[in-house]
Amino acid sequence: MIVSQLIFYERNLIFLLVNCCPGLFANWMYENIGTAWHGDYHMNYNTQQLFWGLMGANRLEQHLPYLRLTEELIPVSKAWANDFYHLNGVCFPHTAYPVPMSVMPYPSPDWGWEIFETPWTVQSLWWHYTYTKDIKLLRERIYPILKEAAVFLVDYMTRKGSNPKQDDKYHLFPTIVPELYGLSKNFDLNLDGIADVTLTKFLFHAVLQAVSDLGIEQEETSLTDSIRKILNAFPDYPTAQSRHGEVFLSTANEDPDTTVYNVPTNLMAIFPGEDIDPQHSSEHELEVARRSWKWHYNEGGNDLVFYHLIGARLGILDIEKFKRHIRYCLMPNGTATDKATLAGGRYHISTDLGFMARMGIWVENFSLYAVIDECLLKGHTDTIELFPNWNKQTTASFCSLRTKGAFLVDANCLGGSVGKVRIVSEHGGELKLKNPWHKAIDQNGRIYVGTIICTVMEAGEELRLQEQL
Repeated sequence: MIVSQLIFYERNLIFLLVNCCPGLFANWMYENIGTAWHGDYHMNYNTQQLFWGLMGANRLEQHLPYLRLTEELIPVSKAWANDFYHLNGVCFPHTAYPVPMSVMPYPSPDWGWEIFETPWTVQSLWWHYTYTKDIKLLRERIYPILKEAAVFLVDYMTRKGSNPKQDDKYHLFPTIVPELYGLSKNFDLNLDGIADVTLTKFLFHAVLQAVSDLGIEQEETSLTDSIRKILNAFPDYPTAQSRHGEVFLSTANEDPDTTVYNVPTNLMAIFPGEDIDPQHSSEHELEVARRSWKWHYNEGGNDLVFYHLIGARLGILDIEKFKRHIRYCLMPNGTATDKATLAGGRYHISTDLGFMARMGIWVENFSLYAVIDECLLKGHTDTIELFPNWNKQTTASFCSLRTKGAFLVDANCLGGSVGKVRIVSEHGGELKLKNPWHKAIDQNGRIYVGTIICTVMEAGEELRLQEQL
């Protein structure tokens, strides 16, 4: 990476380290600067996004304050699930504050009914485990929270009144699409939002895997049987025919040709849902996903990291366009604000394009480095891929990026090809790497041929690979 990119990368990580676990606008609030949303935690994207990329960047310690935040929210979330919904488990709030809370902020039907916020709040806890394989942390702190969230969602999807279609599927109803609609006429836009569907599916699969890894299948039979029953009759992602072809929607009944989004909601099955990916999805799903990304209309409120990270996950991000967008949003102190990019949604043609810059520092954009990491290394699936969204004619190198399964990876590319690769296994287990060459050789002289390099590594073992000419 060129020096300016590296400085920008480190600057954002340092800002994140200084702020630990801040609410909106972090600690920089004074009079009318940074006080538009009171410095609270918003759990429908803002707080979560701040911590995206920490696993891949191998900055695990910076995620622990977020884990502590979720633990501190358990009492009020459990009370809300029981007192309002009369259900078990926990229902996390839309808004929280860095002080002890005894009541649920924003209990109104719009913000307070965003059901997807519960699985989204706990998602990075599962990432923390899968990227570290810390079974002790899973058992003692992570799984109890995942379980409570899953219990609530099972109850919510099986309660009386949860199936307005009266069909043979389970549904998420009612709910609210993030930052787009409130309650709609006849609840037409309040059923099975793609955010609810993909994040609930993610959580259910995480709980099933956690139960297996912890060896507690017998104790959790009731919960896991319920989850499997629901997954076998899960709602589909909403799609529609646009003028460009089939695309994903944020929820059924919206117009795919005129809807202007504030966050890239209709793309959430790709990220953070991690349910659509070039490594395992069908070509039809990928075609719909790529088309949806290409023809996504976003007003510029919350897209700088979110939208481009999704493009990197699909392997179709134009890095030069991404850099231009950063320069457009860059502030003098090196942080990035959000700037308007499209009228027709909440913004008018006469809207001041930089009106959000004067509100303060948008701390969620500290995670811009995550987009760069995604271009250099795909590590969230079972098969690691090097430079998945990078022009290998452009020199680049990285070291100690972390992947699922607790592997640390060093690699470089130069002159159109990948150079030497070093992988260390912290936990041990099966390594699967997409072969960057026709033939590879390791430090012991073993030859690897084929599209996937597959080997079992011991904890602490190091594997060095290079092209076999």
